[in-house]
Amino acid sequence: MKKLKKILIVIILTLIYIYVCNISMLPNNIILMQGEVLKLNTVLGVNIKNAKTITASSNLNNSIFEETGKMNLELNLFNLFPVKDVTVNIIPKTTVIPLGRAIGMKMYTKGVLVVGMSEIEGQKPYENSGIETGDKIVEINNQKINNTDELIACVNSSNGEKIEITYVSDNEEEVTSILPVKTGENEYKLGLWVRDAAAGVGTLTFYEPSTGEFGALGHGINDVDTYELIDIANGELVTTNIVDIVKGEDGTPGEIRGIIDGESTIGSIYKNTSYGVYGKVIDTSRLNLYTSNELEVANRNEIKTGKAQIMCELENGKIEKYEIEIQKIFLENNKDNKSMLIKVTDEDLIEKTGGIIQGMSGAPIIQNGKFIGAITHVLVNDSKTGYAVFADLMIKQMREVN
Repeated sequence: MKKLKKILIVIILTLIYIYVCNISMLPNNIILMQGEVLKLNTVLGVNIKNAKTITASSNLNNSIFEETGKMNLELNLFNLFPVKDVTVNIIPKTTVIPLGRAIGMKMYTKGVLVVGMSEIEGQKPYENSGIETGDKIVEINNQKINNTDELIACVNSSNGEKIEITYVSDNEEEVTSILPVKTGENEYKLGLWVRDAAAGVGTLTFYEPSTGEFGALGHGINDVDTYELIDIANGELVTTNIVDIVKGEDGTPGEIRGIIDGESTIGSIYKNTSYGVYGKVIDTSRLNLYTSNELEVANRNEIKTGKAQIMCELENGKIEKYEIEIQKIFLENNKDNKSMLIKVTDEDLIEKTGGIIQGMSGAPIIQNGKFIGAITHVLVNDSKTGYAVFADLMIKQMREVN
């Protein structure tokens, strides 16, 4: 009997723990677009109420918010106990000019990124330092490190004496020390392979005339060695030239091959996120913008399964529209950029590319005269099928940047 009681107590405590964890995992801050439905997966007994006008009967979950601005909500247990505060920022509807233009991007990291390690003269100076691949070195001997040249200069100026290194690992700043090793060329090295920049070609998704800002890709740029999202200090949006289209097929994704000429800077990049790359347009003359192409950004609840169009550039200076089909919509997905399952149906595009190919990420999607999202992924085993991100998620990310 005593054993049964202990088991019941353990079960009850476990359920209480799970219950509390589910409440604590609910977000503290939410961004909604004007006219969007609030969707919070609350647990049994938890109601969402306006902190200023709480009534016993009000529950704002599944409500549509039309007024813009910030609202403080209270999560209330059984209408008796407040358990969590949530701030909701309702941003106004906006219009953008969908672009679909191939573009080059240069990004510069905060500090220098450690991408590998190797022995120096048979020694491993980095051993036991705590520094690992994917960490960022930001200071040496209290001197800021902005690029690889500065790191090399600091290490060589040590004359073989132990140096103090400040680095960032898992978003935590750490301090360690390393004794550099002298090479046969009379240089001092740490045995760390580092990088301070990344570059690539993608698709510019939209330009927002009211702010002069842009969104691109629909997903972030990850480092080729660490596979982690690059934490950038700044970057440039530059012109590019398409040199080849590699047609994709099931099992082998194709790609748009381009060269970054770097001669003309179109804009500055200020953030690299899981939902796209964002920045400010500096030279609008390079984008051939027409206000007649301006479209309203759709809320996700306006999107329908069925026909839609994408815009993309497969030949230099030639942006065209192609037919696709939206097969599934994941309305409540806010955790990644796989918001919609799409399929290319346009025979002309299939002939040119085989479907969705690398470099097409960011191609804007239009449905019923509204901008609804952008391509983000292709399914490796089905080159005609892939995923797209909601337009509202891209706009929300852009607002968070400000």
